[in-house]
Amino acid sequence: MAPGVVHGFIVNLPRLPKRDPSVDNGLNPIRAVRALTWLQQAMFWSGWLAWFADSFDFFCVSLTVVRLGEFFGEDDTTLTTSITLTLLLRSAGSIFFGVIADRFGRKWPLIGVLLTICVLQIGSGFVQTFQQFLAIRSLFGIAMGGVWGLATATGMENMPAESRGLYSGLMNTGYPIGYLAASVVNLWLVPEVPETWRSIFWTGAGISAFAAFVRFLLPESAVFLRAREEASLQGTHKEKGASKKFVQELGNMLKTYWARIVFGVMIMTGFNFFSHGSQDLYVVFMQRSKGFTSAQATRANIVGECGAVLGSVIGGFVSQFFGRRITMIFFCVWAAVFIPLWIIPSGWDRLAVGAFFLQIGVNGAWGPVAIYLNELSPPAFRGVFPGTVYQLGNMVSSAAAQIEARAGEDIRVSVRGQDEPDYGTVQAILIAVVAGWIILCCIIGPEYHASRFEEAGTAFHPNVEDHQHGTASSSDSSPAELSDEKAFGGGHGRKTEVEHIERV
Repeated sequence: MAPGVVHGFIVNLPRLPKRDPSVDNGLNPIRAVRALTWLQQAMFWSGWLAWFADSFDFFCVSLTVVRLGEFFGEDDTTLTTSITLTLLLRSAGSIFFGVIADRFGRKWPLIGVLLTICVLQIGSGFVQTFQQFLAIRSLFGIAMGGVWGLATATGMENMPAESRGLYSGLMNTGYPIGYLAASVVNLWLVPEVPETWRSIFWTGAGISAFAAFVRFLLPESAVFLRAREEASLQGTHKEKGASKKFVQELGNMLKTYWARIVFGVMIMTGFNFFSHGSQDLYVVFMQRSKGFTSAQATRANIVGECGAVLGSVIGGFVSQFFGRRITMIFFCVWAAVFIPLWIIPSGWDRLAVGAFFLQIGVNGAWGPVAIYLNELSPPAFRGVFPGTVYQLGNMVSSAAAQIEARAGEDIRVSVRGQDEPDYGTVQAILIAVVAGWIILCCIIGPEYHASRFEEAGTAFHPNVEDHQHGTASSSDSSPAELSDEKAFGGGHGRKTEVEHIERV
């Protein structure tokens, strides 16, 4: 092996970020909260609400698999096809809506996506055949794909550097809290109304409509307002010229940053297997493989999602001073340690405790993901880049639930004298392998901790060459970040993060 390759690998190993005197990376979360203006807080929580609604809507299927199977007359493997199709098609939505958001702004594309999801959730509750259900959930997947990238860009792109870790963790809580809320509705509403499983989809439609209304009340992202004002002052705000400029810059971004895109898909494939592999069939696992009732399984899931919320906040917050990759590695190891407690016990209380601690690990690793991908992204494309690599990872991992269901047909366990799928063993194997994959990606991948992407322009701005890559903070000037710049994009004569560092 060439000495240069060995040296590059060694210096790129995860390490504590260097202290940036201009950024407060202290341990005071109150200070991190106070660093935001009221408008920044409102923008963040509107993005969080969109992600919360997205999670609620997605898990409507996972929580009602048994009821849906009884209604449509299909088995678990067939039912999970709807989950696979939803995840598979999310990448199409992320590319389409992400490009629109990077060209025209975050506000109206996000509102449009949320209202589309509202309509599709209503439609999901009115279907009469499984084929109709698959068609609706496929369209839902396309719309759902647009939410994460737009929501995180809305919430994170104007965030002060010292607050990013904490708020990245808070952003991720939208996912487990959405799952938690759906579990509560499944526990206390679904069994009590004549519409049963249909009611949870209609509830999700109302939440998505409310999230769209909240976003409607707030202004466009400050990044786009500033770019439009500058373009107007320079007399370069004509739509035709701006669109032509955007297409050129999009092509340049793909040529320059293709390696980052590939890496982003690799690590997000692992992360999506991590979450969906531990959550999508958990309620079914508790019912089929452990013999608990639907109510008991849902209550255990609620306990697990409480751990997920806690892990998200802690993981995001500590990543601010331990670094994104070190935090991810630590929580992957944490999750792996608690796999036995998660699936081996037979008592409800021990299984619930196992779910709590395992989800701390899974979502603790997820905590820094929102800001990690935004820092990794070419700043002018924070709508399309994070959302697309996230959803392409989702596409690769889309069959997680189906893989588990299919494997459960071959790996069996006796539950109260009946032959049932052993989903516990299947989930344990999958999560252990995926945790190792994420750790490997963290070891070989780049990190641009606290990069100054908020100073970047937009891809349609006439001076995008001067702003597209933003400014990296001094905490990014370690040999690791300098050495991986060539490998992960940033050349072609443009002003890269490294060049900004050297100039400073």
